[in-house]
Amino acid sequence: MRSKSQYMSINLKLILICLGLVFLVLLVLRSTSFPSTAQQLPMPSAEATSTQQSKPSPGVITTCRPPDHDDHDHMSSTPTCTKISSSLAEAMVHYATSNITPQQTYKEISVSLRVLERKSPCNFLVFGLGRDSLMWTALNHGGRTVFLEEDKAWIHQIRQQFPTLESYHVLYNHTKVSDADELMEVGMREECMVVGDPRESKCGLALKGLPKVVYETEWDLIMVDAPTGYYDGAPGRMTAIYTAGLMARNRELEGETHVFVHDVDRSVEDHFSKAFLCQAYVIQQEGRIRHFTIPTHRTRQPRPAFCPYN
Repeated sequence: MRSKSQYMSINLKLILICLGLVFLVLLVLRSTSFPSTAQQLPMPSAEATSTQQSKPSPGVITTCRPPDHDDHDHMSSTPTCTKISSSLAEAMVHYATSNITPQQTYKEISVSLRVLERKSPCNFLVFGLGRDSLMWTALNHGGRTVFLEEDKAWIHQIRQQFPTLESYHVLYNHTKVSDADELMEVGMREECMVVGDPRESKCGLALKGLPKVVYETEWDLIMVDAPTGYYDGAPGRMTAIYTAGLMARNRELEGETHVFVHDVDRSVEDHFSKAFLCQAYVIQQEGRIRHFTIPTHRTRQPRPAFCPYN
């Protein structure tokens, strides 16, 4: 028979086992009755979720407008952010890291900039592909900027550096700076005062071999900064200036075309722009850039003279 001390030892073990089971059951019940620490964390608000989703990924440049301080609910106002266009970002980096500056001065560029601020996004045709081409494309973000260039090797070089620029190779072999006086006489003939498609013009100054897109686009701005034109044997800008004026007058849409001619300190650019873009259409000159606004002649009745009197 077992002794009294043995029974007491067994009873003590049973009591401890029962207490352990009761503690375990209470622990299980508690874990199922109350949320865990992770569940107790508050869910993000819809505003916070929206902010997280709209947060730009690394490498994207944004500009932010601070909250409107006139808003009475300051706690709910959030800054408004807009992405900077890739063309503008590329231009900023290029000109910030380049020792080569655009051909035009700050004041000259400002003449075209003020028009682009009002007109862009728009259609912008540029005779010439230069150090400033990336800038013009960036300033006309969302619009179409087309460059016409005489030097095929230069086009290849620029395309490798800036493949997004839209440029085309054109030839001006039939006109040289030394032919300027003769071509001025040609431009005074009656057939050169007829407004129409340059491809159908009988005027010897009209350029007929340009890309199709040039003739079929309604240009809001045209800049003549090519061809070369700085020595007698180089292609001159006589035909480019005349054709720009013809396209502006032949515009189908109501309104006017802004035409800019650079290097008007040179004889050809000075005389041909006044003769065929017309002195009466000059609205500004800053340094070597001259700004014309040429109204459409197609939609105006009666049609105005090729060059109105001052």
